[in-house]
Amino acid sequence: MLTAPAWSSALAFAFCALLGSASATELNYVTCGSVVKLLNNRYNVRLHSHDVKYGSGRFIIKLSGSLIKLLLSPKFTIITLHFSKGSGQQSVTGVDASDDSNSYWTVRAKPGQVCQRGMPIKCGQSIRLTHVNTGRNLHSHHFVSPLSGNQEVSAFGESGEGDDLDVWIVQCSGTSWERDDEVRFKHAGTQVFLTITGEQYGHPIRGQLEVHGTFSPSANNYWTVMEGVFIKPSAEPLKHDEL
Repeated sequence: MLTAPAWSSALAFAFCALLGSASATELNYVTCGSVVKLLNNRYNVRLHSHDVKYGSGRFIIKLSGSLIKLLLSPKFTIITLHFSKGSGQQSVTGVDASDDSNSYWTVRAKPGQVCQRGMPIKCGQSIRLTHVNTGRNLHSHHFVSPLSGNQEVSAFGESGEGDDLDVWIVQCSGTSWERDDEVRFKHAGTQVFLTITGEQYGHPIRGQLEVHGTFSPSANNYWTVMEGVFIKPSAEPLKHDEL
């Protein structure tokens, strides 16, 4: 039977074996194949998705003139009809809970490229973020978001395969994406930043915040990696906090 000091030595040996040849510096980076939760620094919520779809849309009617003019003198009244339709794709939100498994995303290469497992993600690199529980990719497109009227951000595709609008550029200050970095994600296809500005949903996802795309960099679109499993160059997972 191992004594307390011997047990501590055994644990230390096992930990060193897990690290293998990876240096402490290598373990500071977000790497290809890592599974992470991302925290919005301004609102302290984690990027989240679930099998809840965006709605079908709404009508916005603008009338110039009074209702009486509309009825009596329609030639002097201009009616402009706008129809804004949601994509019907899987919604993406921000949640307070730190232990929700629907907030895990896998870091992957963009379509048509290979990202070597365990290699650090470079600042400026194009990636996909694939939702672990549903297999859909973080996505944006020219649909209006339901609460703020900004650009909709959704989860799209099947089994990790979607299209070119699933690609995001990691913006960070150094050479590679460090786990403690504040980073931005810029959508390659439409140039918006992954953003939260505080709009809150009601039923059926009451209390969750809208995630959308905006064109201006701001404090609202900084994100930091939190919980996750980080893949080191030897391709073995290094656990960070609990899953």
